[in-house]
Amino acid sequence: MNKRPESVLVVIHCARSVLMVRRTGPDGFWQSVTGSLEAGELPRQTALREVAEETGIRLEEAQLRDLGLRNRFVIPERWRSRFQGHATHNEEHVFSASLNDTPSPILRSDEHDEGRWMPAHEALRCAWSWTNRDAIRLALLTAQSG
Repeated sequence: MNKRPESVLVVIHCARSVLMVRRTGPDGFWQSVTGSLEAGELPRQTALREVAEETGIRLEEAQLRDLGLRNRFVIPERWRSRFQGHATHNEEHVFSASLNDTPSPILRSDEHDEGRWMPAHEALRCAWSWTNRDAIRLALLTAQSG
């Protein structure tokens, strides 16, 4: 089954630390939690599901904050066959979750081989995509002003 070209990105943070996970495979890049919407799912439902699946962290719905940011970006050509109709662009909905502590993530080994809480400046340096870097900045800024 091909993925919908619509996804979520969830920045999980505690104070000035950000949870980052490293993808398995040859690229091995660092990112926040991401995932594609499944049939019939709303972005918020996807965000809660993906956080639980990818990190083992079960968020309460009230902990999840919609940052009101939508990114549209080109899907790298090598990944287009994974998407419905070989889509060329993806729409990403951005969320954050502020936690009171830094639980150790429980990772799915088929998706990520390492999870680490990083200081914000390190997470920004390691984040693979510009959308992830923007989301980290916005999540931390919003947490400070909220």
